Amino acid sequence: MTTKLERPLKRELVIGGEPYTLTVDPQGLKLVPKAKRRGYELDWEAFVSGDAALATALNASLAKAPQSGASPRGKPQPHKRKRRGA
Repeated sequence: MTTKLERPLKRELVIGGEPYTLTVDPQGLKLVPKAKRRGYELDWEAFVSGDAALATALNASLAKAPQSGASPRGKPQPHKRKRRGA
């Protein structure tokens, strides 16, 4: 007999040497780098509705994912000022 999924279930896993948190809940699943807020999300309906919907959901999830080429921590990007009268 299976148990109904009524609240979030969280598990930690390591992918490519980096820790991630996998959350499975009644709405879908979410994979987030440990100690971060943004990650990959996939709704259950998108998962079971077919290949086209799944590909669309995965692409949308990847578009929302953290960028791997982001600036290093603690080093803000220089602010470019606009010249007046140009």
